[in-house]
Amino acid sequence: MNNQKGLFFPKTNLPGSNQMAMDIMMLEKARKESDITFALRFYTWEGDWLSIGKNQKQLPKHWLELVKDRRIRIVRRPSGGSAVLHSGGMTYSLIWLNPPRKKLEAYYLASQWLIEGFSKLGVPLKFGVETTNTTEEGCFATSTPSDLVDSQGNKRIGSAQFWSKGNLLQHGEILLNPPSKLWLKLFKSKVPKPTTISCIPQEDLEEHLHESCCKFWSHVKWKNVEFTKIELDQISTNSTKYLLENN
Repeated sequence: MNNQKGLFFPKTNLPGSNQMAMDIMMLEKARKESDITFALRFYTWEGDWLSIGKNQKQLPKHWLELVKDRRIRIVRRPSGGSAVLHSGGMTYSLIWLNPPRKKLEAYYLASQWLIEGFSKLGVPLKFGVETTNTTEEGCFATSTPSDLVDSQGNKRIGSAQFWSKGNLLQHGEILLNPPSKLWLKLFKSKVPKPTTISCIPQEDLEEHLHESCCKFWSHVKWKNVEFTKIELDQISTNSTKYLLENN
């Protein structure tokens, strides 16, 4: 237990297709090292992107019109769930090799560092209680047990999972300051209120949450790593497979 190690990657700002390919590369990189248990990175999206779940087949016509007008670009995630607007927020990606096999148990344990981190910022979070609604187009329209909501019931973090050979990739969008006009055009629903964090600047949120992750898994020895030139080239090559054809 005490010999476990974790990888922490630097924050990136890239197109959504590159970020999806980078998530998968992070999983593969962690697998190559026999003593690695976790890997973590945070990222933002270059431009306004909509990510859709791997099983989300039928897309609304007005989304495709926004793509045509170059208002957004759409990328397909390797994980499930509904559509997420990535603009004005921050995304996390966590790799956990050989986690608990029960999906909700894995969600629960893989989200505790987020709960503890935001609690210390004065934003108490808890798991949602709604059932999954496959008819909803947008992820933030419902709050399931895999999501985190604030004390007023507002969804603040929506997470999704991708499982491969017993290993977990969990990533989620941390809602901070969603763009109201674009949100309304996409989802035609009430825009979530911005997340108020008064004790630290939002640009320091990554470092704060990294520290929270290290404290929660205090038995893990974390080290900072970067992708190699060969890995970055492979990420660039693989990125096209996640792009929606209409982009």
